[in-house]
Formats: sequence, structure tokens, C-alpha cells
Amino acid sequence: MYESEANQITPSDADIPPEILLHFAESRESVTDRTVIPWSEHCTECVWPTCYTTCDLYSPRPDGRCRRFVDGMVRVNCPAALNSYLLKIRFKRWAKLWSPASLALHPTADADRLERRDLRIARLIAGSPARLRRTLTQKRYSVKKRWARHGMRSGRRPNCFLVECYNPDQTAIPISITIRRDGVLIPFQTLVRMHPGFNRHRVPVTDIERVFDLSASPFHVELTPNEVSEGATLYFGAMDFVLDQAFEAALATPRLRAEAARICKCVVWDLDNTVWDGTLIEDGPDKLRLKPGMVEILRSLDERGVLQSVASKNNPEEAMAALRRFGIDEYFLFPQISWEPKSRALQSIAASLNIGIDSFLFVDDSAFERAEVSSVLPDVTVVDAMEYANLLRRPECQLPVTEEGRKRRLFYRDQQRREDARTDYAGDYARFLIECQLRLALRPMREENLERVHELTQRTNQMNFSGNRYTREQLRELLARPDIDTYVL
Repeated sequence: MYESEANQITPSDADIPPEILLHFAESRESVTDRTVIPWSEHCTECVWPTCYTTCDLYSPRPDGRCRRFVDGMVRVNCPAALNSYLLKIRFKRWAKLWSPASLALHPTADADRLERRDLRIARLIAGSPARLRRTLTQKRYSVKKRWARHGMRSGRRPNCFLVECYNPDQTAIPISITIRRDGVLIPFQTLVRMHPGFNRHRVPVTDIERVFDLSASPFHVELTPNEVSEGATLYFGAMDFVLDQAFEAALATPRLRAEAARICKCVVWDLDNTVWDGTLIEDGPDKLRLKPGMVEILRSLDERGVLQSVASKNNPEEAMAALRRFGIDEYFLFPQISWEPKSRALQSIAASLNIGIDSFLFVDDSAFERAEVSSVLPDVTVVDAMEYANLLRRPECQLPVTEEGRKRRLFYRDQQRREDARTDYAGDYARFLIECQLRLALRPMREENLERVHELTQRTNQMNFSGNRYTREQLRELLARPDIDTYVL
């Protein structure tokens, strides 16, 4: 489902090759149930409703909401597709698809009826007088959002989130799929690439629910293109949670079971004879040597967004000093260095990171320690340290390098530092801010950084004297005035 009441354009499917249309029809044969998510056009930098009056990119639709796609959400009739149509979307800068959602499944025939009813209502709204049409469009959108959040459950559960897409261009377009739930700090994210031609991506529900429980409360879903040119065009088919018999059958085969292997979110390392050659207590820090290629492995895992920690039986001060000496201490979050069982250390790390223990991979040279962890925590994947060099090639570590992934450890590190500082500080908050010794760097605004300054004024509360955000022209006027020195942070 989509904002059919906001756009009545319906072009022909003549621009889509016949073989691509046949691919869109394939899901009809295997999907028995699906949700009916009401997708809408949205903005990655939305600060509604303020941005409607301050953002240079605001382009009003007939209902007053922002037009974030060049032509809106354009319906292309395709009766054979799972949802009976395709959505042609030409993206603008900062544009994304967004919708609230739940796991309310409908048999495909019932979902078809819901789609047809929505289209009939949209046509009635389109035929009403202009002032009434705007009010009805806004109310219809609100009704669809409430319905998406609190739809009736059927008792059946989806097995994957299905996205089908035709890319008519010659270059691949990366799309971030993000699922967020209120009150949960870390969202589920995955990156898929829409290669030239037809694309079908299935995201297993089991992977999503390693981050949070989808059935606990409503959530919302985003599909965001990454760094695409203005006007980049994609045709979307199914974009729903589905119960797909073909996907279920595929998971029963060894090959696809391997492809759907659990995703590793955290690697926990032993230290002695694992991260380094030698034993800290027996050999001393000067005789320790990092395993060959260890720094590159730590860095690559970090770039893929895989968190890392330590579970080691050692003296904590000496072990941390050794890690600092090798320059790798910053890679490890919430290290557990003590004489406690390794299983207890992993449980403590999982609680601190707030991620499921079944997404952990534990590397240790000791068969005893690996057996102890497997006995207490059977969901943890254990790896002999002799296999450390193959870690990046393991199926559960095959994660794409994304900007979000690169920042994941730093996000946790900053959260840890803020929490530690807030907990340890006993004075008032103003004094706390003073003692943080924050420093600001100022530099002149120039033509070469003007575009970045303008972008930041759209994202923040920086206003001109009229109470509006600066336009590019106003910034250039300031730049040209000899009596004003303009600086930016």
C-alpha cells in the first residue's frame, strides 16, 4: 500500500522489459500471507512541521505535506505482481521511503482486497473539491498509519521482509533497510544493493529479532538510498513482511542454510596465545607479540560494524596496559579481564552491549574454555584461535562496510564515556559541563565550504534575524559584505 490518495498518476508499464515483469510475478506463486504496509515519501532530515517553513528543499504536495520524490509515488499497474502494481520513484536528495508497521499478516487474497479498497477511496478523495480533498487526504493518511500500527494479528508469523525492485540504470544503488522500535536504542540495519535489472532481497525475520522483538510493540521501517544522484529511478514491487513458502523451503537446503547463517554482532577475544603469542603472566609484556595480521582483522571487523570485546583470565591492569602498548585497546568494548568463568564474562558483555548472546562469536586457544562456554551458552559460536586468520571469511562475518557500521563502535564508546562521566560526577550539571573542557574550533566561511554551511543550517536551529533558516543567497550576501566577518564551527 502507498499514499494513493496523494498522487493519481498511472503511467504504462511499457518502459519495463517483459522479462522483468515476469520476475515480479514469481512471488505470487510462493507468498501465502503478507502485511500491507502503507509506505509514504519522507525525508532523512525531517523536523516536521518546522522544516515546511525553513527548508529550501520543501516542495508542497496538494495536501500540504512535502514532496520528497520528483513525481511522488507513481503507480504502474502490474496485475501479476504480488501487490498488483509497481511504484515508480525518482528520488530527491535526503528522500526515503518510510512507514509504521506491525506483523499483522493477511492472506494474499485479503491483502489484494485491502489494496483495491484503498485505491477506490483514493479516487473518491481525488474527485472531491480542492479544500475538502486536502482535509480528506490528511485524515486518510492518519487512519492508515494507525491501522498499520495496530492491525489485527492472524496468529501466523512472517519468515522474512521481502523487497523487490527493478533498477533501469546502469549502476547499482545501495539501499539501507532500517527497522526501529521506540525505546530501543540500536535499530536493525542492513544494506542491500539494487543492481541493474531485477532484484529480490529477503531479510530473515530471525535476523531482525536478534536486535529486538518485532511482536512486542509497533515499529517503523525505512528504505533509504545511499549517495544517489538527483532523480535516480527505481521501480518497487513487494515491500512487506511475508510468509514465503519458497524461502522456507530454501532454508531447508544446506547451501541456503549457510547463506542465512546467524549474523555475528560481537567477537569476544581471549588474549594469551589468541590475540598475541605468549602468556602475559609467564612471559611478561616485553616478550608478547601480536598474531600476524591481527591488527588488520580487528580493523576489518570494526569497519563491518562488528563489535569486539575481551574475555581473558589475567590481571586487568597489566592486560589493558599490553593492549594499549599494541595500540588496539580502543577496539574492545566492556573488556572482562578477571579470573571468573569465560561464560560469565560473555554474559556481562552481552548485557552491557544490549545485544543477544546468540550473535556472539568467541575465540580462544583453550579447548577447556571453549567447552565451558559452549556448555553454559550453547547459542554462542566458539572458534579455535588456530582459525583466527579465517575469521573474516566466515559466513556470519560477511557484513557490508557501511557508514553506520564504521561508526557503531564509536557510538557505543561515546555512550559508555557519557554514562561513566555522568555516574562518576557528584556535582551539579552546569559544573559538570564546565569541567568537560569543551573546545570549539572556528574558521572563516568561504565559498568552498558554503554548501556545507547551508546544509548544516537546514539541519540545526541556526536562524537569521527573521526567524528563518539561511538560504544560499543570504549566506553569499553575508560572505560578500566587507563589514562582517563570518565564521563557522
